[in-house]
Amino acid sequence: MCSSTVWNLLRAAGLDPAPRRDGPTWREFCSAQAKTMLACDFTHVDTVLLRRIYLFFVIELDTRRVHVLGVTCHP
Repeated sequence: MCSSTVWNLLRAAGLDPAPRRDGPTWREFCSAQAKTMLACDFTHVDTVLLRRIYLFFVIELDTRRVHVLGVTCHP
């Protein structure tokens, strides 16, 4: 979404945009918090034998270490 679109939506709703902040950028914030952040995903993998395996895993964003928490053929 373009910043001008957000501006137009805020103006149409009678809201002023937030003032500029002196804090960290999103990149700086995420880099500082990466040691405590996790991401997870639930996905499936189709095997060579035409079977589907479901997989749930978590990744540590700081070290990018992946932890497989569950694998099953029947979710």
